[in-house]
Amino acid sequence: MLLTGQTKWSALLLAIVGSSLCLALPLDDDRRALLRKEKMLHIGGELLLTEQEELANEKLMALKNAEISQAMKKNQFPPSMHFFQAKKLIEESKVFQILKKMPKGAALHLHDFGILSVDWLVKNVTYRPHCHFCFTPRGDLKFKFADPAPPTAKPENCSEWILLAKYRRQLQNVTEFDNSLLQNFTLVLENPEIAYSDQAVIWARFESAFIAVSGLVHYAPVFKEYFTRGLEEFYEDNVQYLELRAMLNPIHLGSCFFSSLYDSEVYELNGQTYDQEWSLKTYQEEAQKFAKDHPDFIGARIIYSDHRINDVDHIADSVQTAMKLRVKFPESMAGFDLVGQEDKGHSLWQLKEALLLPATQGFDLPYFFHAGETNWQGTSIDENILDALLLNTTRIGHGFAMGKHPMARNISWNRDIPIEVCPISNQVLHLVSDLRNHPAASLMSTGHPMVVSSDDPAVFGAKGLSYDFYEAFMGIGGIKADLRTLKQLALNSIKYSSLTVEKKKITKEVWQKKWDKFVNDLARGNEAMK
Repeated sequence: MLLTGQTKWSALLLAIVGSSLCLALPLDDDRRALLRKEKMLHIGGELLLTEQEELANEKLMALKNAEISQAMKKNQFPPSMHFFQAKKLIEESKVFQILKKMPKGAALHLHDFGILSVDWLVKNVTYRPHCHFCFTPRGDLKFKFADPAPPTAKPENCSEWILLAKYRRQLQNVTEFDNSLLQNFTLVLENPEIAYSDQAVIWARFESAFIAVSGLVHYAPVFKEYFTRGLEEFYEDNVQYLELRAMLNPIHLGSCFFSSLYDSEVYELNGQTYDQEWSLKTYQEEAQKFAKDHPDFIGARIIYSDHRINDVDHIADSVQTAMKLRVKFPESMAGFDLVGQEDKGHSLWQLKEALLLPATQGFDLPYFFHAGETNWQGTSIDENILDALLLNTTRIGHGFAMGKHPMARNISWNRDIPIEVCPISNQVLHLVSDLRNHPAASLMSTGHPMVVSSDDPAVFGAKGLSYDFYEAFMGIGGIKADLRTLKQLALNSIKYSSLTVEKKKITKEVWQKKWDKFVNDLARGNEAMK
């Protein structure tokens, strides 16, 4: 008699149960062994904890289990809620307070103008002399520092420039106006599900926020200070090292809707502009100064990026520029990536002629491709995740579609190429609503190579890396993710960074000292943990 697949599994199960009964072996022993093996597969499952780490883990998991039990009773679990509505609950969480104190290693997926809370831009930068603003035809804000006033903008680009100081003097309620600026710099709203009905709407607002911020941050004095303050914010959140995607003054953005609206060059008050080398040199100098003043901070590196809306000729020019910059700034220039909404841009395969240039020239230019940041399956964009691997990417940005591609999953595993998971970004930008259902959950349960990062925390109303670690630990990792998971994710961030072997060793030593203190404080219930 032929057996169907279902019948075979039923027969196998009966055979196992029958065997257990015949041997008088209790089924619960088999079950415990199965659960133990599954736990060991989870990220961090094979780590052996020290005695202090075990004590710390007991306290951490007691708090985690208590929070989850309470969430079940109230049917109010932050990772299952939109971040904008869950943020207050997260900040009240005792687990979150512990995660803020935890040394996290590196943040490897960040964008240059999304790393610093926007309050400083509103309360400090927009109050500086010679700050002008205008409105685009779409109603978006643009800013520009200039003395005298900027030349009259083209009607298709911007309305008449207005001196912000003069405008504020005419207002009856300046606070209300400043709050409206804050809203223009972030996506935060009370009812995001209603306001952002689909990905097209949320991405338009997302890129509009960068238009508003770019005119402020591209002003040379602000450019330097913004980066330094961004480093400070991550340092205070116990991050030891950063890698930033930075567009470094793209000349144009092809046919992208905001190509004529985006301030693409760092500029001075008199209109002087700077090129990519100046920007990268500034990043390098500011990072080195910060590391010198903060010995337990390793530094930052830049992943030069271009917008994926641009055509192959433009991307080829950018790749050539990236190679030149890597030669001139080997310590700071980590590699190259393409940014922007994947579904609206060119696929990696369409741009392969440009992306293969380093290989044809025998040049080592590491790639860190965004890939698989889409819900569509079977499109050329969805296949970016396979093409990223074919093009020898070093890491995969987001990798949201990884679970739909068994070959990509196998290659990523066998070649030890991690995905950069950004939970809050994926939720806010409409890829997943309940983070318990994030595709990374199945990958985390099998120990797939991954790191956790925060993408553009400032635009999402977050700060540093702790909020994303909370979502990953409480939601994506499931109830049983414990200190081992957190430790492995932190170690992964150092392992998969673009640092040299020697720098990784130094970074791990710095992290280990901070980790040991964190564990001791947690195990002892130290006041520093409160």
